[in-house]
Amino acid sequence: MLVAETALRTATFAETPFEWDGVFLAGSMADVYYFVSDLHVGGDEQLQECEFETEFVEFLRTLESADEDAELIILGDAFGLWEFTETNGIEKFDELVDHHPKLFEQFRKTGESITITLIPGNHDAELAGYSEYMERLREFNVELDPTLSLVRTVADRKIWIEHGMQQDSHNRMPEFGNPRANPLGYFINRHITSKAGQLSGRGRYNWLKDIQSLTPLEEIPDWIASNYFYREMSPLLRYAALPFLLLFNVSLIYLVVLVVGDSGLFGANAATRATAEILRELGLVGSIIEFVFLINLVVVSLLFVISIPLYFFVRDVRKTLERFDLVRSDKPTEQPDKPYVEAAQNVFEEYPDVAAYIYGHTHRVSLTNVGERVIINTGTWLKRLHRTPTWVGLLPPVYYPSFRLNYFRVGEEDGNVLVEYHTIQKDAPNELTLLQRLLSRRPKSDPEIPDRTVIEGSEKTVVESASKE
Repeated sequence: MLVAETALRTATFAETPFEWDGVFLAGSMADVYYFVSDLHVGGDEQLQECEFETEFVEFLRTLESADEDAELIILGDAFGLWEFTETNGIEKFDELVDHHPKLFEQFRKTGESITITLIPGNHDAELAGYSEYMERLREFNVELDPTLSLVRTVADRKIWIEHGMQQDSHNRMPEFGNPRANPLGYFINRHITSKAGQLSGRGRYNWLKDIQSLTPLEEIPDWIASNYFYREMSPLLRYAALPFLLLFNVSLIYLVVLVVGDSGLFGANAATRATAEILRELGLVGSIIEFVFLINLVVVSLLFVISIPLYFFVRDVRKTLERFDLVRSDKPTEQPDKPYVEAAQNVFEEYPDVAAYIYGHTHRVSLTNVGERVIINTGTWLKRLHRTPTWVGLLPPVYYPSFRLNYFRVGEEDGNVLVEYHTIQKDAPNELTLLQRLLSRRPKSDPEIPDRTVIEGSEKTVVESASKE
């Protein structure tokens, strides 16, 4: 049954209402709070696979056995409801339970020991649109709070909690609580992400499902080209093209040497003769390299001939793709987290006793000091893909996979707000081909986040301790 957002809120608030600065809030207060987000469990076909399910179930078991008054808050996108296209409404939840019985059984057990609260994100926004979801989640001891934001109190300071999609122009909910009013991101996921889940198993490698791990969306064309070349292309064609692509840049240098050599400038004639001599000494290998150079020079010459009309065509195509946000603009753009920082600063200004603003949505885990407060992004438990250029040649980039399973714990220590950051070890999957590993190097590690951040309750200053590592 479709219900209005206000009706849902009234039902929730009636249980444990209290007022803070003129704003009515719901939910009992605990001693400590755990925060995770962006699990994205579920979706069509291959998207049903949850690569971190074992680790998340173990995390829930740890909370179940902890002797503390705690609340686990999952701040949005727990489920990939947008990615279900063959079922509707509460049937999606039935599929989730059928595919992930261990996860929901552990929700039930952990929820007997601590409070588990779930708020909707954009991918599971319809949780706020059907009262049946609240009833079904309660069967597994998960309390659904169908609101845009929550507030909790720690050491007489407030913690502001939301998913964050309202700061994203592509995923802002135009009418939160109405499952028929959806943003642009909904249609992208219905027609692209869901289709990727349906088709992923047909590839030589099951890679299309990882499209939901790719950010930003502008990477999609390059990522598809990369996977086509390294995984789907006929091996015979790939390795036949590889020497031409690897030596393409060298061929350009060789062309310059030839042109300058003919002019007799800078002693280039000697360089040309030396190059030819080296290739002759290499015998058959040198002849093959010289043949590759020749083919590449022919390609370069042809490209040069058509470069002027091609330039205008490519520029026009790129402008079109930029309008659809499918490629990155060459123009300087604002920092990707700027809208969320501005939203946090607005909250800090309106409510001076807010010590921390916590959100998710972007999948980029972080902790940022803003004067006497902190802004926290809870990241994601999904696999993450890191674009890495190849060493040489004209080859597609390689996308290295990794996991950064993490959670934040917020509680009181000596009258102060203590923010703890924890990670759960999960090795990167060994899914790159040998060629991908040979042609690239592992990307740099993500920036470290302090293990402990203390927000003093009286003077409201922020003090960070050193990381354990």
